[in-house]
Amino acid sequence: MTEGTLNADPAELAKFSELAHRWWDTESEFRPLHQINPLRLGWIESMVPLAGKRVLDVGCGGGILADSMARRGAQVLGIDLATKALRVAQLHALEAGTPGIAYREVSVEALAAEQPGQYDVVTCMEMLEHVPDPASVVRACSALAKPGGWVFFSTIHRNPKSFLFAIVGAEYVLNLLPRGTHEYLKFIRPAELAAYSREAGLDWAATRGLSYNPLSRRYRLSDDTSVNYWVATRKP
Repeated sequence: MTEGTLNADPAELAKFSELAHRWWDTESEFRPLHQINPLRLGWIESMVPLAGKRVLDVGCGGGILADSMARRGAQVLGIDLATKALRVAQLHALEAGTPGIAYREVSVEALAAEQPGQYDVVTCMEMLEHVPDPASVVRACSALAKPGGWVFFSTIHRNPKSFLFAIVGAEYVLNLLPRGTHEYLKFIRPAELAAYSREAGLDWAATRGLSYNPLSRRYRLSDDTSVNYWVATRKP
C-alpha cells in the first residue's frame, strides 16, 4: 500500500453502509454476527480478561463485538470507515447506555501512527478479507498493541471447501449472508496470515475454527480451520 492511499475498498464500504440500519436486527443479514458474538467474546476472554483493559476493535461495523466487550468492563474504541455503520453503533451505545465505549471514523493505519503501543487488546474480526492490503492491517494492529498485548484476528481460509461453504452455501443456498458479501480471491490462507503476523512482530498463541450446523442453525468452535478460523496472537 502506498503512502496516502486508503486501505479500503469503496465498494465494500458502500455494501456495509447500505445495510447499516439492520446491524442490530438479530434476524437480519447480520444474524450470523449476533449468533457468533458470544463465542467470539468467550474465546477472547479465555485468553485475556477484558475488565479494566484498553481495547481497540478494528472494523467494528455497527458495534456488536465492541459493545459486548465494553459491557465486560473494558474501555473500548471501535473504528471503521463505513460512516453509516458507525452512526448506528454510536446510536445503539447511546440508547443502550453502554459504558466505556467510543467510536471513530479512522483507518487503522492512521490510528497506529497516532497512538502506537496504546492498547492491551486489539480485535480485528471478519475484516481482513474485505480490504485490499490485509498485511498492512496486521502491521497496524501490531503497532497499536502494547508490549505483551493481545491481537485477535478472524477471517476465511482460501480453498475449494471455503468457496463451497462460505460463498455457495452461506450466500446462495442457506441465505445466511447477502449475495456478494465475500470475494473468494480475498480469502486468506492461515499460512499467509501467519507470515503477515510474523512480519509484524506477533507471535501466534492459539487458533480455532468456527463451524456451522445447517440443521440446528447453530455455530460452534472446533479444531477445523478449513473455512472460518480465528487466531490469537501476542506482541512480545
